[in-house]
Amino acid sequence: MVATVLHEIPLQGGDVTDGVVRVGDTVRRPASTSTPSVHALLRHLEAVGFEGAPRVVGMDEYGREVLTYVPGATGLRAEIVSDEALAGLAVLVREFHDATAGFPLTLDGWEGGSNDDKAPEVIGHCDLTMDNVVFRAGLPCALIDFDLARPTTRLFDIVTTLRHWAPISDPVDRPAVLRSLDVGERLRLFCDAYGVLPRDRRRLLELARLRFHRSYTAMRTRASAGGNWAKMWASGAGERIRRAAAWLDVHEDELHAHLV
Repeated sequence: MVATVLHEIPLQGGDVTDGVVRVGDTVRRPASTSTPSVHALLRHLEAVGFEGAPRVVGMDEYGREVLTYVPGATGLRAEIVSDEALAGLAVLVREFHDATAGFPLTLDGWEGGSNDDKAPEVIGHCDLTMDNVVFRAGLPCALIDFDLARPTTRLFDIVTTLRHWAPISDPVDRPAVLRSLDVGERLRLFCDAYGVLPRDRRRLLELARLRFHRSYTAMRTRASAGGNWAKMWASGAGERIRRAAAWLDVHEDELHAHLV
C-alpha cells in the first residue's frame, strides 16, 4: 500500500472520472473494473521503454490507484492546435501503438463500447481528448487517463483521436480556436505523420461514420445508468454526435480528397 501523507490537490479535466487528485509527485484515481488491465498495460509500456505514459506506483490505503504525475499542461489552448503539435501527436500515438505489440489482447476487464469490426491489432487509448494529452513547450509528450483503453485497430484509435483534433465535428460545436481549421488538411497531416497506409486512409471516413453511430448508442446506454455519463448526455452530447455525423455526410467528398 502507498500511504497518503501529503496534501491532496483536485485535478480538473475530463468528463467521466471524479475524485482524481494530485498528491506530491503522484496522481490518485478511483479504481474501476478496468484498473488491473490498465496497470498491466502501463507496466508493459514501462518495460518496453515507452516514455509517454504515467508509471504505476500501486494502490493507496483508500483503494485508489497511484500513478506517477506527468508534469506539463493539458486542455484546449491555442498553441496546441498548430500543425507541429498535430504531427507530434500522430508520432506519439504511433509510438504508443507500436509499444503495445506483444501485449495480450485477450485480458478481461477492459471497458466496452464502440469499436471497429475488424480484429484487434493493438491496444488503443480510445479517449485522446485535449484533456488526456500532456504538452510541454507546445508539443505533446505523454498520454494520460487510460480508463477507456482496450484492444482495437490502429485506425479506430486514429479516428477517435481525429474526432477531437482535426476535428471531425460540426463547426457550431467547435471551440473558437478550432472553428476555422482546414479539417481535410489536418486529416492528411496526421495520417502522413503517423504513416497511415493507403487502404486505411480510404476507410477512415467510413469508420468515422460507424464510430458516430456506435458512440451515440453506447453513450445513451451509459447515460441511462446515471452519473457523469448522464450529465454529459443531458448537456447535449448525443445531439453533438448527430450533428458531427451530418456534417461528415455533407463534407465527405472534400475530406476524402485529402486522403488519396
